[in-house]
Amino acid sequence: MLAWVAQRWRPGSNSGTMAPGTARVLVLEGPSHSPGLAPQSPKPSTEDMGKSIPQCLGQLDIRKSVVGLATGAGAIYLLYKAIRAGIQCKPPLCTTSPICIARECPGPGERAVPQEAAAPKAAPEGEPEGLAIERERHGRDSGELRRLLNSLECKQDEYTKSMILHSITRCVYLLEAEASACTTDDIRLLGDMLDDNNNSVKIQALNALKAFSGIRKFRLKIQEHTIKVLELISTIWDTELHMAGLRLLNNLPLPDYVHPQLRRVMPALMAIVQSDSILPQIQAIRLMSYLAQKNDLLYDILNCQVHPTFLNLFQATQSGSLLLEVLVFAERLSEGRNSPHYRAVKWHYNEQSLHEALFGDESRLADRLLALVIHPEEDVQIQACKVIVSLQYPQDLRVRPSSCHPSHSYFKNGE
Repeated sequence: MLAWVAQRWRPGSNSGTMAPGTARVLVLEGPSHSPGLAPQSPKPSTEDMGKSIPQCLGQLDIRKSVVGLATGAGAIYLLYKAIRAGIQCKPPLCTTSPICIARECPGPGERAVPQEAAAPKAAPEGEPEGLAIERERHGRDSGELRRLLNSLECKQDEYTKSMILHSITRCVYLLEAEASACTTDDIRLLGDMLDDNNNSVKIQALNALKAFSGIRKFRLKIQEHTIKVLELISTIWDTELHMAGLRLLNNLPLPDYVHPQLRRVMPALMAIVQSDSILPQIQAIRLMSYLAQKNDLLYDILNCQVHPTFLNLFQATQSGSLLLEVLVFAERLSEGRNSPHYRAVKWHYNEQSLHEALFGDESRLADRLLALVIHPEEDVQIQACKVIVSLQYPQDLRVRPSSCHPSHSYFKNGE
């Protein structure tokens, strides 16, 4: 073991006494002592007795400089290698990474077209370059939507398909001309995504179909997937999927041939109406309000079983948008059951049905409506008054004899 010991040494003296002002360095060497034994006193080395402290410190500074220079040179070399490797990197093969979702997907073994090659040609002088929406605004086709649809035909994983479908939805809303130039085969391709095993892919496919449903020429083709959408809503309990599917259905005119399927999914729709998620609730109530105007579906809606707490939807503490939709739904049901077509038949309802909750003898709907008349939001007040008025029998029906059992009315004349 080495140790450095500084001693003051008097020149020319053989005794070991030190004179002030003179510094010498002694190197002590020796093996480490064993436990339990006292260490021996170190002996100075004659080789290092002539070295002063400034000389030793100078040697240490030189060593540090050499080590620092070597470390810096190594770091610079590694940085050079990294930059060189990045510059010489070739375009990767077509992968399922979301980075290349907008590229043309080549065949097996071929390389994807690099971004520079896929970019559109430089615009003539005076015309804008860059974003696809800018080219769309000036009548130039960016080809972005077509590239996304083509890449969707390639074999992709679930995450990448979801990203592609999400990008297609955005492009349809932003690039109207390119969306109108698509074909019914593209709609069929999006409809095939509804059969995917991943729920995220189904949700994004529903959103893409909803975007295309805003273009008139695609509505009939999208209607062909209505039964599949109803099946998804009724068999999968997922809030986002319910939201996407119901938004699509509310944006389409539902043909008569889907009414049998609507009857089968009516309990599922009513369950969504009574769920705790406001956005799916609003969409489901909006769809039910539309269906309540269909004579052949009104009884199926009114006979749906509901929870005993169904009238909590009419509480003033509910969201204003939800309250408004619920009141519109109640008005449509009241008008439908008072129509001559519906009153011509004597209907029988389940004790826990929607009809009994809203219009039965034990219903407390009148109290809830009176409380909503003073609601802070004016739209809710007006709609509550409309429901109150709709609960009154039309005068022509009151004087007309009828064999059917009269329904209960909450308000007398003049109230």
